[in-house]
Amino acid sequence: MPDEEPDRPVSRGAEASLHAVEWLGLPAMRKERESKNYRPKNLDERLKRERTRNEVRLLTEARRLGVRTPIVYDVDLPHHRLILEQLPGPTLKDLLDASKEDAGPVEPPVHALGVAIGRLHAGGISHGDLTSSNILYPDGPDGPPALLDLSMGSRNAGVEERGIDLHLVEEDLKGLHPKGEALVRAFLDGYSEGNPDGQAEVRKRAREIRGRVRYA
Repeated sequence: MPDEEPDRPVSRGAEASLHAVEWLGLPAMRKERESKNYRPKNLDERLKRERTRNEVRLLTEARRLGVRTPIVYDVDLPHHRLILEQLPGPTLKDLLDASKEDAGPVEPPVHALGVAIGRLHAGGISHGDLTSSNILYPDGPDGPPALLDLSMGSRNAGVEERGIDLHLVEEDLKGLHPKGEALVRAFLDGYSEGNPDGQAEVRKRAREIRGRVRYA
C-alpha cells in the first residue's frame, strides 16, 4: 500500500471510521472497520472481512449498472481498510434541510435517486442502509446521485431486501420534509423508470413492510 499523507478524521460510525487522506496525489477517503470487543475475536474478524469484501464488490457492480459510487482505489483486507474516491457535494439530507418550505427544488434530485435505486434493483443489488446521509450529489442537485456505504447490501437481493430499501427512503423523505408525500411520489416515479419490469412487485412489498412496522 503506497504511503498516504497525514489524515484528517471525518466521521466515526457504528461500524467504521472515515479519514480524509491524499492517495497518489488524489483526495481520498480511508475507511476502516473497527473491532467490536463484545464479539468473539474470530467472529469479529470474519464479519469485518466479509463486509469489506462485500462493499468493494457492490460499489464496483453498481457502477457497471450505471449507478454512481465512489471509485475503490485500494483494498487492504487484512486491516479491513478501503481507500475510496473522495466525492464532493451535498447529501440528500442537506438538500432536504435547505428546502423546508418548498418541495419543488428537491423533486428533481429525489426523482434522480429513484432512477438510480431502480437501476440498482433491476441489476439484483440492494443497498441495505439507504439513509439520506448515504446519498450524495457530487455535481450538485441537478446531477446524478452517488450512493455511499453498500456494505450491508446484497448481490442477489430478493424482493424483501429491495422493499426494505424503498421503505427506508420513503420514511426518510416523510420524516425530514413537510412535503414528504410529494417527494415520495417523485422518488417512486423515478424508481419505476429505473426498474420498469420489477417496480410493481417491489413497491407492493414496501407497502407490506410499512404495514408491518406500523402495527408492530
